[in-house]
Amino acid sequence: MTDQPHTIAPHMWEKLGPGDAEAAISAPSLTYWQDARRRLWANKPAVIALGFIIALILGAIFGPLFSPFSYFEQNLKLANIPPAFETYAIDDGQGGATRFFLNASNFNLYEVDAEGHVLGLIRGGRKDMKKKAQPFTFGDTDISLDYSSLPPRIVSVDGDTITPSGWSWNRTYLFGTDQLGRDVLVRQLYGARISLTVAFVATLVNFFIGIFYGGLSGYIGGKTDAVMMRIVEIISTIPLTLYVVLLMVVFDSGLYSIIIAIGSVFWVDMARIVRGQILSLKSQDYVAAARTMGAGTSRILTKHLLPNSIGPIIVTLTMLIPSAIFIESFMSFIGLGVTPPLASWGTLTSEAVETMRAYPHQLFFPAAAISLTMFAFNFLGDGLRDALDPRFRK
Repeated sequence: MTDQPHTIAPHMWEKLGPGDAEAAISAPSLTYWQDARRRLWANKPAVIALGFIIALILGAIFGPLFSPFSYFEQNLKLANIPPAFETYAIDDGQGGATRFFLNASNFNLYEVDAEGHVLGLIRGGRKDMKKKAQPFTFGDTDISLDYSSLPPRIVSVDGDTITPSGWSWNRTYLFGTDQLGRDVLVRQLYGARISLTVAFVATLVNFFIGIFYGGLSGYIGGKTDAVMMRIVEIISTIPLTLYVVLLMVVFDSGLYSIIIAIGSVFWVDMARIVRGQILSLKSQDYVAAARTMGAGTSRILTKHLLPNSIGPIIVTLTMLIPSAIFIESFMSFIGLGVTPPLASWGTLTSEAVETMRAYPHQLFFPAAAISLTMFAFNFLGDGLRDALDPRFRK
């Protein structure tokens, strides 16, 4: 008994229609980078963090250009003004009203308009040091600032307490002013410039020194690898604070000292990570094939090994940026960073600590900027790690 050959029905050879062909394709064919981008956009925290970082960079570059104030311009009459205040409206007896707010920390009155723009400091009469009061006159209306007990209050001639008419945002200084009357918002944006400059310089140093140093060490191996890694270990054991102090003996204290300090020692972590990646990849068959075909060390590194390690490299670069920002802020906080009148987030925090109880808004904004920026880069790094990991590819 012989087996009959299996025959295929004629209708199975018919061409599929356009709709049937689309249904037969189970999933679109995506390249590695297209799939990584799709997974990154699906990660909501990473997308929000990326949007925040882009907005921060644009604000740091172009924000000060749209402000009428500079980071060093002082106005001592308008020092320590908060970003929001309770306004009072006093009838001057001539059909008009004067709006002002009381700064409860320095016992000054400041005139504002109906929209919240600060017009200037209101000069009162001579202070009564015994009664702890100061008279003010608005047209035909006399009031008094009573600071005999805290919080201070505005009282009429009869001694009745005048209640504020409501809250208003500071439309002139959106983030308020510091102890020298400088605009906190502009100084925040200039601080972002300095912090991001230090971070991106550290990133470039990591890219050009750390990647190639670690790549050469891992690929060559042997005694060369041992010597190069001992150099990395020696550099990593030097305390960064001591290193900055030693640099200030040669250079002046300022931004360049911080950039040189971070740039000269911040690449060692990247070198170690790249070395580990190269050690795991150099035994692959495509590396042996390239070596057999006569490719040199530089070509194998730049064309084969480093491109296949780009995922961990990008993630590590993203993770190291917030560390550089924090180091710069810390150095400026302890007085080893930029010098006045330049502003960085560290110097703003250091200046605000002195008046933290009276004017907490001056500490809130630089501390929030440092925290949010570090959170954003960490969320973006986590998103890139998940997006570039081939094990998560579907």
